[in-house]
Amino acid sequence: MFRHIIVGVFLLISTIVLAQEGTTSPYSYYGIGSLRFRGTVENQAMGGVGVFSDSIHINLQNPAAYSKIRLVNFSAGGGNKFSQQKTASESMQSSSTTLDYISMAIPMKDFGLGFGLMPYTAVGYNFFSEQEGGLTAYKGSGGLNRAYLSLAYNITPQLSIGVEGNYNFGKIKNTAVSKIEELDYGTQIINESQLKGFSANIGVIYTRMITDQLEITGAATYSPGTDFTSENERKVATVTILPSGEFPVDERNVEVADTKFTFPSKFTFGAGLSKPKNWAVAAEYTNQKTSNFTNRAFTIDNVEYVDGSQYSIGGYFIPNYNAFGSYLKRVVYRAGFRYEETGIKVNGHQIDEFGISFGLGLPVGRLFSNMNISVEVGKRGTTSFGLIQENFVNTSLSFSLNDRWFQKLLID
Repeated sequence: MFRHIIVGVFLLISTIVLAQEGTTSPYSYYGIGSLRFRGTVENQAMGGVGVFSDSIHINLQNPAAYSKIRLVNFSAGGGNKFSQQKTASESMQSSSTTLDYISMAIPMKDFGLGFGLMPYTAVGYNFFSEQEGGLTAYKGSGGLNRAYLSLAYNITPQLSIGVEGNYNFGKIKNTAVSKIEELDYGTQIINESQLKGFSANIGVIYTRMITDQLEITGAATYSPGTDFTSENERKVATVTILPSGEFPVDERNVEVADTKFTFPSKFTFGAGLSKPKNWAVAAEYTNQKTSNFTNRAFTIDNVEYVDGSQYSIGGYFIPNYNAFGSYLKRVVYRAGFRYEETGIKVNGHQIDEFGISFGLGLPVGRLFSNMNISVEVGKRGTTSFGLIQENFVNTSLSFSLNDRWFQKLLID
């Protein structure tokens, strides 16, 4: 029964994942949107650290972690992002609720298989820019989705490797409406891009006991840069602007070439120290060659792409994982911190982001299934230099459900 429920939920949720807008950030205007995927809720609660892996949780950041899974695992996570966006003189609030990933892992002795679906980036903004004698309103929606298949292998009890293949696809729509004072009509330009392309991720995890109780872990992943295809369309129209919206008076299609853009390579390395099933702490560094990135179909004069980096520190604590007489002693307590240089420069100034997070892993049911909660408080950008600052609170929830499949029963 459990496996039938999982398969049904997996198929149902897949359609929901692709039909949602996952951000309200003005910075999603640039490139292919704001990054939405930051690991499972368990990883998010530890500042995004993806160093650790175990037998009952999926680690979506390192494909080598699938070799550690010992039970069939189904995981799904989502969350709410509340954001206050402000300039030097004005502010507004917004929020969005999304499903962030669905994934499944299947153990196969020394191998591990994983597959799933996740929205990878999101575009969702609505702002305007004032010019002399008029203004331009900008709207955007869409994003990039990712379907993945991973395979991992235990070379030795200490060393695991994994490879992940991704199919990336999605649609992004950008609309700009310009209105000049004292004129009855405005000009609307719509750019739409259908995105698609393949990418890969290679991972390795090494663990070793250095004393009777302490274990060190090293983990690394590498994603080579690949070219994605952008099938572009552009429409230009004269519109009547009313309080209820814009209504085209004369609309025409403008030929625009399909393009290829580089999805940047990424390298991550992390190391941690732990007392297994009790506590752990780790640090992780990520470098992404965002400087190789190019826009899809139109240029933006005030933006520059440089290499991006992220620094994360996080860990967890379990008072007593097998204290079945005390529920609170089996709860996993997580916390972390991250600082990110996004790789985007606007008006010559780098857009940085940081977040402080904490969370809980709550045991539910049998076979070590659990519910995970994460809260992150952070900031992106600045109100200086004519830019926008976002203060945000991300609240996330996931279920990690485990079961035994493909095992013969002694008694049927």
